[in-house]
Amino acid sequence: MLRINVPTTSSVPLSQSLFDRYNLPHPLNGTDMEISGDMVLIFENEQQAVKYLDELEDSASSVDDDSTEKNILNALITAVNNDTFVRAYLG
Repeated sequence: MLRINVPTTSSVPLSQSLFDRYNLPHPLNGTDMEISGDMVLIFENEQQAVKYLDELEDSASSVDDDSTEKNILNALITAVNNDTFVRAYLG
């Protein structure tokens, strides 16, 4: 199981409801919220996380650059891209 933390310090405070509100792709294994308020994206493995990253990037390319949706997508993309295990997988 791979858990990727999306810090609350991102430009947009994230919550599980934002996925539905902005019609964003959900991680296949869902999300969780930490006591600190950070969102955690849950994946089976690095390959699943990279596939999700591709979905996020596709979605980000089709939204307005000044939208809240774009800021949320960028925060998610950054979190997945910066994960140590994903970076090692992409090698």
